[in-house]
Amino acid sequence: MSAAPATPRAPVPPRAASPAARVLAQARWEAGTMLRNGEQVLLTLVLPALVLVGLSRTEVVDLGLAPGERAVDVVAPGVLALAVLSTAFTGQAIATGFDRRSGVLRLLATTPLGRGGLLAGRVLGVLAVEVVQVLVLGAVALAVGWRPDPVGLLPGALLVLVGTAALTALALLLAGVLRAEAVLAVANLVWAALLVGGGVVVPAAALPGAWGALVHVLPSGALGEGLRRASADGSLDVPALLVLAVWAVVAAAAARRWFRWD
Repeated sequence: MSAAPATPRAPVPPRAASPAARVLAQARWEAGTMLRNGEQVLLTLVLPALVLVGLSRTEVVDLGLAPGERAVDVVAPGVLALAVLSTAFTGQAIATGFDRRSGVLRLLATTPLGRGGLLAGRVLGVLAVEVVQVLVLGAVALAVGWRPDPVGLLPGALLVLVGTAALTALALLLAGVLRAEAVLAVANLVWAALLVGGGVVVPAAALPGAWGALVHVLPSGALGEGLRRASADGSLDVPALLVLAVWAVVAAAAARRWFRWD
């Protein structure tokens, strides 16, 4: 007597990824896209590294150095601030503007990832790229003689986190209200203007008159000055942190109000 044939089992449907897994997958994709893009690498790594080496080794720019102060100790933290500006603001504004024009944002917002997951993935992707920037540019800065106070790592990381939130929110606001071509022009113009006179690489003390005082309330100036203080004596620049926090809250509220997905 032959055995009865086994009853075939019904296929087990695949389990949906958790919200956290979806956000992390989006973050990996965002970071990989930025690091594979030649223009992004030029903006986020190559240009900051050239600024770092050039201003640390030459005197073509007046950095307002105090007696005994070395150029690299002023330039290196400023270049890290420039790297955050490049990735969180300029790069994100341009990428989001063109994704919005092509319909990618609208499409992703209808997937299980959702709008909140898409934005969270973008922010995490930016932070991942910033880690790479800090490691690479930090190694270059150490090679040219930078010796920061190790105690300043924690205050510096806090400033970078809050600064990233502020600059990313500003990038989304810009990308959500202007056409992609206008975003490209404005984002690059703002990057160049802040590099020269935004308190990023050139300290506020070296800027002329009232402008030197004004840059303290700009997110670029607050981040640059805060990182310089953290690397110099290991302390947290509380006014700079508050300026960045205010920019983050106001820009996020404005982006939520006026951002258009298509």
